[in-house]
Amino acid sequence: MDMTGSPTVRDVARHAGVSVATVSRSLNNQPGISADTRQRVLDAASSLGYNLGNLRPARPRRVVFLHRRESQTVSDNPFYSHVLHGVEDACRAEKLGLSFCSVAHDDPVPELIARQEADGVVCVGYFEPHQLRSVLELNVPAVLVDHWFPGMTCVNSDNFAGAYLLTRHLIELGRRRIAFINGPLTHYSIAQRQQGYRHALLAYGLTPDSALEVPRDPLDDEAGTDSAVQRLMRLPQPPDAIVAYNDATALSVLRSCQRLGLSVPSDVAVVGFDDLASAAQSIPPLTTIRVDKQALGRQGVEYLLNRTPEPQQLVLPVALVVRGSSVSQP
Repeated sequence: MDMTGSPTVRDVARHAGVSVATVSRSLNNQPGISADTRQRVLDAASSLGYNLGNLRPARPRRVVFLHRRESQTVSDNPFYSHVLHGVEDACRAEKLGLSFCSVAHDDPVPELIARQEADGVVCVGYFEPHQLRSVLELNVPAVLVDHWFPGMTCVNSDNFAGAYLLTRHLIELGRRRIAFINGPLTHYSIAQRQQGYRHALLAYGLTPDSALEVPRDPLDDEAGTDSAVQRLMRLPQPPDAIVAYNDATALSVLRSCQRLGLSVPSDVAVVGFDDLASAAQSIPPLTTIRVDKQALGRQGVEYLLNRTPEPQQLVLPVALVVRGSSVSQP
């Protein structure tokens, strides 16, 4: 024991008959320790009266990038591929190992994480509640990026403010019938964008109209956008502007408008969200919200390295980028 009489990690190791490293990993609930060994260390610490408050959070050595497997892979999804690049850059700078794992809705998430031998998890995008609960139950440092769940540290762009800026921009251009094409509202980011759109309408004296809020269904199919646009344009008073919940949908809206013989932005203005590289190259170029996608990934890793006892909520700023899909260019 030290001079104060308080037991040390070395005392616990000696009492349990294990190494100091094993004590540290056991008390910090890191992977790679059997349940029996972990319990022996905990019993030794308890019998000696070791103060668990002396523990410093163990620094992760290997991080797993966990992504929900949908119809698109990360390599096919420009948004999440940029987030992955941010995670890669941060891990390289901090000399952390990195692995990748995609999961379906019925996959055994704890087992998949254990196979990666990860002691830090960056969960990116939408996950079902039962999946996130299973991550929390692992007691492995975890961060959720581009989504929200109670009890988890979350890193998001300012989705509400971004949709508000887009809608205000259209209102200030004189547009009054502003539609919103949405995705699954179980996804926190999409729900926040819908709320920002509605809030801007109310702030400028316009009443939200449920007929102007339509889903893209099927979600990842061009036919889903065509159906949404046709539904809007069949209204007795069709929209003069469309806010799409992301750039991929907005670019699809531009193609649907072209097929319907609609001129953008003369007949209908179209705006997106995320500022993918393709947004600046479309015809016309797409007005959108710039999101620092790589910063989302970097901040996720930063939170793993500097985590706090209580979950944190980080919101990254966004910026409006005005292009020809909302304002006619000379």
